[in-house]
Amino acid sequence: MAEVKLAIIYYSSTGTVHAMARRLAEAGEKAGAEVRLRQVPELAPPAAIASNPAWSRHHDQTKDGPRAEAGDVVWADAVLFGTPTRFGNLTSQLKQFLDTLGPQWAQGLLANKAYAGFTASMTEHGGQESTLLALYTTIYHFGGVVVAPGYTDPLKFSDGNPYGVSHVTGGSNDIPLSEVQYAALDHLARRIVAVGGRLR
Repeated sequence: MAEVKLAIIYYSSTGTVHAMARRLAEAGEKAGAEVRLRQVPELAPPAAIASNPAWSRHHDQTKDGPRAEAGDVVWADAVLFGTPTRFGNLTSQLKQFLDTLGPQWAQGLLANKAYAGFTASMTEHGGQESTLLALYTTIYHFGGVVVAPGYTDPLKFSDGNPYGVSHVTGGSNDIPLSEVQYAALDHLARRIVAVGGRLR
């Protein structure tokens, strides 16, 4: 049987969601998937990026990396979308990418795939759950199958997010991912690879 094709498509400003995406890619490969790791294009003006040293640094480090295209979603059996929260919602960067998928949606090329999401915010109640739920509204329109982790493993009671995987970076935006988040990311990758394979 051919490998499950897993696309991890994300936006990251200061690097947290990027680190989460890289962990998911590693876990997806360990689960036997062929993985594409793609960041969506930056939309913010240079002045906004320059105003935040962490944002500027991460932008410079990743500006030459592969960018997401519609074909990455069409190619995949399973897709993980990642975004920081913005006022309890998706970033404009990821939303703009999703909004370009109309032609593929109209042809039914986005349906019957496994989808899930991951996110990060500075505060514990910073809109992580609402961000993931907002993402899934788009997936419903695709005709995709939302493969949220739920409480399908005891580790989710430590991670605490049945809608996807999330991380709190703290007021200084510098709390690193812990073993709790790594375990939750690994579980999400294994689960979506397994379900994506069944759907295919």
